[in-house]
Amino acid sequence: MKVIRDPIHGYIELDELTLSLVDSPPMQRLRRISQLGLSNLVYPGANHTRFEHSLGVMHLASILTSGIDTVGNDEKDELKVAALLHDIGHAPFSHVTEGLIKRYTRKGHEDIRDIIKKTEISEILTEHGISPSKVENHIQGITDFGKILNSEIDVDKMDYLVRDSHYTGVAFGLVDHMRLINELRFYENKLVVSQGGVKAAESLLVSRFLMHPSVYYHHVSRIAETMFTRAVDDLIQHELLDPFELRRMDDAKISEMIRNNDGYASELASRLDNRELYKRALYVGFDEVGGSVLKHRKNVRRIEAEIADMVGIESKEVLIDIPSDPEIVEMKALVKMNGRMLRLDECSHVVATLEHAHRDNWKMGVYTTREHRDKVGKAARDFFDVKKTVKQFRLTELDG
Repeated sequence: MKVIRDPIHGYIELDELTLSLVDSPPMQRLRRISQLGLSNLVYPGANHTRFEHSLGVMHLASILTSGIDTVGNDEKDELKVAALLHDIGHAPFSHVTEGLIKRYTRKGHEDIRDIIKKTEISEILTEHGISPSKVENHIQGITDFGKILNSEIDVDKMDYLVRDSHYTGVAFGLVDHMRLINELRFYENKLVVSQGGVKAAESLLVSRFLMHPSVYYHHVSRIAETMFTRAVDDLIQHELLDPFELRRMDDAKISEMIRNNDGYASELASRLDNRELYKRALYVGFDEVGGSVLKHRKNVRRIEAEIADMVGIESKEVLIDIPSDPEIVEMKALVKMNGRMLRLDECSHVVATLEHAHRDNWKMGVYTTREHRDKVGKAARDFFDVKKTVKQFRLTELDG
């Protein structure tokens, strides 16, 4: 037995099985995959990785399963392994490149079968009598017990909210995760929150709601990530990068590739290295553009070219970021209250209110270079038929 000191959970124990997995190359690669993408351009302390997050999720999963009598010892081992390996499918900079990976490979970060089969992980699991396919099913939340890792309320969310809050210094990630873990039960093969855990579940949703605009969708992070994604996509489009290979890279490797390119990708890389980011020409929510704007998500390149043509600049000088429809899946979590099964938003006014408020966090961005910001902003407002006048931002040198 070995012990690792974690700044969030204290001491985390590793047995022979988990230690063997931790020492494997797929797990060690996670030391070089940032947890929050390019958020360190906003929060300099946000340099934590998927590696320590994976250890934290394993730790919380072990605590949760130890208190549930219906989980057998074999299943506890499977779930502990699944929790440890749940992020080995992440590509460089985590969620920043996930959209590209899905577009070109049709694989999400939870699709890890090929990683397990082609590495020593399969051999390690087999030696310890653990089925790789069962581990994968747990990670994808297909099994009943896998819901502790992948469901509306799970130990994955509990760890990353607290951990991201710690490393960014944003004091919104205050989640009573231990109380929540103690109030989770399996009832009729479903993971449910007992009545005593409603307030702890509310704290998780409030935390995620507040962390969303402050950290996960901070406008500087969104600009930087849009620029980075476009640089990587440029390499793929020019057949200089295999998207299947991208999935096996780390942050440093892909950063080196875009820096060494002699075209558009290197231009963006240079800007990112020196924090000379594109600026917000338009930054609006659903109240200005309406929910129908989501239909443009598949035509971003065409719209960028059209707006650039309206202004008389190159299309590469306009970047559009249209996030997906905001959703708080946690509100669908089941609560057992007075013998009845209710959705969390049905028994909590706080959660029901957050459902509507969360849409206010959604923002569409049109970004460009500083010198073209005003002209691109006007053209973008015309194109998207912005419903009300958007005041021009008085941006400082540090603003995005």
